[in-house]
Amino acid sequence: MSKPLCINATVCSEYQRLLEESESALEIWDEHRAEVCESRSIGKEAGDELLRLQAKFARAYAVLQRHSQDCLLCQMVSHLEGHDSENRSNILSESTMYV
Repeated sequence: MSKPLCINATVCSEYQRLLEESESALEIWDEHRAEVCESRSIGKEAGDELLRLQAKFARAYAVLQRHSQDCLLCQMVSHLEGHDSENRSNILSESTMYV
């Protein structure tokens, strides 16, 4: 998730909002999972809550991914970012030829 954060989040406000929602859902799920592990009690209620939080994160992340595929602005940024990394790779490989 960190690679799209570089440019997409600074360019597309909807992507930024969805990214924040996804990160928040992941953080809440992780915190709750840690609490359950520390208390070593995994009753039905705790298990159901973990599954609910996991599903909430999965939905938020899927919406984020779908947005980045459907948003023209995000597609353009991804395309430009891809060319940028290709150019860096070409420059690196060309410069190492002469070493």
